[in-house]
Amino acid sequence: MSLQCGIVGLPNVGKSTIFNAITRAGAQSANYPFCTIEPNVGRVDVPDTRLTKLSDIVKPKNVVPAAMEFVDIAGLVEGASKGEGLGNQFLSHIRETEAVAHVVRCFTDDNIIHVRGKVSPADDIRIINLELILADLDSLEKQIQKIEKKAKSGDKVEKARFDLAAKIRDHLNEEKPLRTMSLSDDEKAIAKTFALITARPMLYVMNMDEASASSGNEYTAIVEKIAAEEGAPTVRLCGRTEEEIAALSPEEAQEYLSSLGLEESGLARMIRASYTLLNLLTYFTAGEVEVRAWTVTKGATAPEAAGVIHSDIQRGFIRAEVMSCDDIFKLGSQQAVKDAGKMRLEGKDYIVQDGDVCYFRFNV
Repeated sequence: MSLQCGIVGLPNVGKSTIFNAITRAGAQSANYPFCTIEPNVGRVDVPDTRLTKLSDIVKPKNVVPAAMEFVDIAGLVEGASKGEGLGNQFLSHIRETEAVAHVVRCFTDDNIIHVRGKVSPADDIRIINLELILADLDSLEKQIQKIEKKAKSGDKVEKARFDLAAKIRDHLNEEKPLRTMSLSDDEKAIAKTFALITARPMLYVMNMDEASASSGNEYTAIVEKIAAEEGAPTVRLCGRTEEEIAALSPEEAQEYLSSLGLEESGLARMIRASYTLLNLLTYFTAGEVEVRAWTVTKGATAPEAAGVIHSDIQRGFIRAEVMSCDDIFKLGSQQAVKDAGKMRLEGKDYIVQDGDVCYFRFNV
């Protein structure tokens, strides 16, 4: 799947440093605004201990993890919605992603310039959110002008779109992102047609110094309070430390993390949180040739999940043989799960669950 999570924030908050650590792609990172102009895109593996456990049991020739994409988008500044700091170009890059990871500076360092002269997470969050809201308002106003004519002519579909657009405009005018607005399922379907940036789910990534990476600090407390009010997830990490860890072997990295009192890297948590933010889940296929993690959107049916492997399997779908990876871990093998009567035969209406191990029967 090609779903992307955009990494955004003010200049010099550590976006490119974190992107480098996540992808090891070597995106340029420097101590001046607008260092990143064209977005960098990196494909990364999604950490999943279940894949390792399955591989240890099945002992395949090949192991393939699930993956997702991150986009390092240049720093936004106050006035971006009006074109300040190449704002229109940067906002267009955000529109092309499906979720947003907002990196917030939660450290002090006199050697790293803050674009506004002081470290203030609340102000930084307000600026980014406001610029995205203003960009949405501008886009929505243009759409409302076109919809209104059709709505007044008696078109019921356009009347529903016009009414919802007006409600969303009122919400945005209160400086609240669309993602915080309560909508019915029908309204959510209509809202998607407006393609607004603030409808995208957001993860707040708190970039802090190494000393407070595990326990947090006064700045992270501010971010976590704001995120809780929005219902948004958060992740703490130290970008520089994560960049160093990314250059180590797995054994060295684990030893380093242990010395910091951490069980896993902040990036592993960030990747998984972003994956969840994109409304994705993982199912597995497991055989002697390959154990592989596949990505589908939550709510996908068995044929849709099969189509991720190959469109022919979806077209010719007959049934799915499904077992839980937890049952495999508990009983020790796929055969033991079958012998215990815990393998299920599922049809076209089956909704795939996170952690399913599937084998699809199909007609060629």
